[in-house]
Amino acid sequence: MRTLKQKIRVLVVDDSAVARTFLVQGLSAYPNLEVAGYAINAQDALSKIQRLQPDVMTLDVEMPGTSGIDFLKSLLPTHPLPVILVSSLNLKVFDALAAGAVDFVRKPDGHQDRQAFLDALAQKIVVASCAHVRRRPVPPAQEGTAGSSAPVQALGRSSGLDLDHTIIGLGASTGGTEATLAVLKQLPADIPGMVIVQHMPTGFTKMYAERLNRLCQMEVREAKNGDEIHRGLALIAPADLQARVVRMGSRYTLSCLPGEKVSGHRPSVDALFTSMASQVKCHMVGIIMTGMGRDGADGLLQMRKAGAYTIGQDKASCVVYGMPMVAYDIGAVMVQASCENIAGVLMTHLKNGT
Repeated sequence: MRTLKQKIRVLVVDDSAVARTFLVQGLSAYPNLEVAGYAINAQDALSKIQRLQPDVMTLDVEMPGTSGIDFLKSLLPTHPLPVILVSSLNLKVFDALAAGAVDFVRKPDGHQDRQAFLDALAQKIVVASCAHVRRRPVPPAQEGTAGSSAPVQALGRSSGLDLDHTIIGLGASTGGTEATLAVLKQLPADIPGMVIVQHMPTGFTKMYAERLNRLCQMEVREAKNGDEIHRGLALIAPADLQARVVRMGSRYTLSCLPGEKVSGHRPSVDALFTSMASQVKCHMVGIIMTGMGRDGADGLLQMRKAGAYTIGQDKASCVVYGMPMVAYDIGAVMVQASCENIAGVLMTHLKNGT
């Protein structure tokens, strides 16, 4: 097992010689990282993994021969290695995350600072080195649409809460794209209005929202500034904007505007949760899920003190038990549950008010 003082050993997998050279040289400059080697395709990568035993692998999604997605499907059941995807703005990245990759970064283009890209990748490698890698229960090839999955029982009129005047906030980071999907797929079309903050590179939140909209019962879309929060709608906070709930009489809208980072992030779970604690006068629920660091913990505590019902993902089901752990440790979490059971806990609360 690697000690805290040892460097994180990285295997770089990319079919492009230019990209490989850039990644190998760039990552080698970080004192806490060691590039153990590189591979040019899936077969080469498998032999290098067995021989070099890296801590983390970076993987190009699109490669000739065996794709990065198919490689992950065959690799992870026998080699549970944390994988960071290096991807262009492409929907395939979400299929690769569903196949078990931990996180992803967007490949730099002519408009992106290459050093900023390397810094982001290096940080994600450090996080991934601590990740709990587990096989996703449903491979991408079997994913259906919301209409083809088993129907989720509608909430209707609950005897416990006024669900037309209930708002749910959910925050996640590393591992959260699939964890959030696992929760939302179990919720009905008439779920109270939801706002979701998922740490994600610019350009991907719209595609992520569209993917959730295809796979879930409720409407899901990327939020726009001024969107009204209402029952049956889940809004995904846009990348690089801060999302905050704003009260307008008995209505609630979402502010999506540029601003300083909060808790190191934009959008920030803390920014969302803090706004809910101060603005929301109806019933509210806060859910904090897998991710490194503490973004969302303080905001969730404020929500609980303001009367919210709060749920935290448990350690065993988290890819990275960071944000939920801090929230639990400071007393912000009322109920801990696995990723698979969070929806059930939420539905019981919404139906019974307890």
